[in-house]
Amino acid sequence: MNKTIHVGNIFSGIFAAVLFVIGVLNILLIHPVPGIAYFLLSFLYLPPANAILSERLGFSIPLVIKIILGIVIIMFTLGVSDLGDMID
Repeated sequence: MNKTIHVGNIFSGIFAAVLFVIGVLNILLIHPVPGIAYFLLSFLYLPPANAILSERLGFSIPLVIKIILGIVIIMFTLGVSDLGDMID
């Protein structure tokens, strides 16, 4: 019953929360389609999602892929989307 907290799980949870907020802002302020996409991508970063993927499908998303995908998502959000223009 001894559960340990990993730093990767903390950062993954924080990034999932950021993506969730970006998704909600896109749904409310811009357009529902990219908002739903961000909302669904946020579930990939939740720590239990990795366990569910490895348990049911037999594979998990490597940390390097999650980091690269996270950088691309943030660059897209701030650089290309309309939400980035609203922040400026």
